[in-house]
Amino acid sequence: MSRVHDALRRAGQLPNVTTPEEAPAAGNGRGSAEAGPATLDLTGFLEKLEEVPFTPAPESHLIDLHRPMETPSEEFRSLRTKLNHMQTLQPLHSVVITSPSPAEGKSFGTLNLSLAESHLADTLVLCADFDLRRPSLHNLLQVDRAPGVADYLMGQAPLEACIKKIAGMNLCFIPAGTVVKNPLELLNLREARALFQELPRVFNWIFCDSPPLLFSADANLLSTYADGTVLIVRINSTTIDTITRAVQSLCENNMLGVVANGARAGELYSKYTYYYSRREE
Repeated sequence: MSRVHDALRRAGQLPNVTTPEEAPAAGNGRGSAEAGPATLDLTGFLEKLEEVPFTPAPESHLIDLHRPMETPSEEFRSLRTKLNHMQTLQPLHSVVITSPSPAEGKSFGTLNLSLAESHLADTLVLCADFDLRRPSLHNLLQVDRAPGVADYLMGQAPLEACIKKIAGMNLCFIPAGTVVKNPLELLNLREARALFQELPRVFNWIFCDSPPLLFSADANLLSTYADGTVLIVRINSTTIDTITRAVQSLCENNMLGVVANGARAGELYSKYTYYYSRREE
């Protein structure tokens, strides 16, 4: 069982996030970030979305609204509380979630944090898979990979055809989409940046899974679009040197904090045993 730990520990000590006015040109035909942000037509947007059932894969280890006393739920609610507090202090709606290296739990964290936020009334959440290289969120939710982010950016599908509404929840999901050979070039398009600028008009939170920081430039680029970045590391796996290099690659300009993943189950349950046992008596 995994744990969210030491999340966003510097809340209240962070400067306001400023996103760059310019991003590198894509130069692949559809447009470029140099041309300025695109504007999305979001009129009646939610009514256009297809609704799909919430049928997560058995191995996904997702938190359950109807089983609130499970320890992973407690940890993600704690992280949710910190983020919501930070949102009252600064403009914060879009968050890129990444890791220094693969297999550290970033996708697990992205989806569970999205679920935790969506459990609040009147909080509409978008979980977005911007890992166009090795996407996994569609497998965890057992929905089709395409159409998704790549299809929209290539002009092959409208945005409302790519985003799915999860039935019975305040959660929407956009998968990575069709396999592409040039993910970084796609993410450089002005349409990609526009998603981060315009979708907060519809969603309270947008949580974006991205490739690992030290294995591609995708997460670094996405972090310039988003309001903040969260780094997920794995206990007894991620080294201090790796974390340092990952944080330095972001220049710490919009680093919200670090989440530690991979604690042993016994470490998690001990601190909740007394509280819940007393409640159930």
